[in-house]
Amino acid sequence: MHEIEPYYRWRDDYIAAEDELSPFYGVEYNEFEFDKQIYNFLLHPQWDSFGSTTLYLKILFADYQRGYAIIELIGEWNDAIYNDVMLLKREVIDIMINAGVHKFILIGENVLNFHASDDCYYEEWFHDIEDGWIAGVNFRDHVIDEFKTSNIDYYISFGGVLDELNWRYQKPLQVYKAVEEQLTKRLH
Repeated sequence: MHEIEPYYRWRDDYIAAEDELSPFYGVEYNEFEFDKQIYNFLLHPQWDSFGSTTLYLKILFADYQRGYAIIELIGEWNDAIYNDVMLLKREVIDIMINAGVHKFILIGENVLNFHASDDCYYEEWFHDIEDGWIAGVNFRDHVIDEFKTSNIDYYISFGGVLDELNWRYQKPLQVYKAVEEQLTKRLH
């Protein structure tokens, strides 16, 4: 896992550590030490910690004028033991909502497992972004199944184009428009 870097090709467009509105503003990364880990597996030092011991993230892009953010995740999303969604909501999402973000694209191809608890924080997140949405992109099938079993897919949209979006070869605005188009079609 230490070789899996957060996506870096948009760094010319956005760096969370240089964004004054980002929860990770001013963070300095040590490129020579592995200071993060999930269980016994070391992580690349560019991932950001938000308080979870099993789930890390990187805000790849935030556009406050259009109100969207693209966040890449890695690890095990564990609400049952560590209440990861509460930490994510309080330490990252609330700050971004207050800055004007109301549409969230969560890239989940490196989320290896999901363990549910209740849906209170998902419901709160959903209600806090009245005209917005939360989209799960490229999550693994068994992880999506766990989200669905726990009825969390009511709050986070999965499926269709979202499960196989070739996002790495696009610019952030193109990814946003592709996700928004998919979600708009579902509403109509």
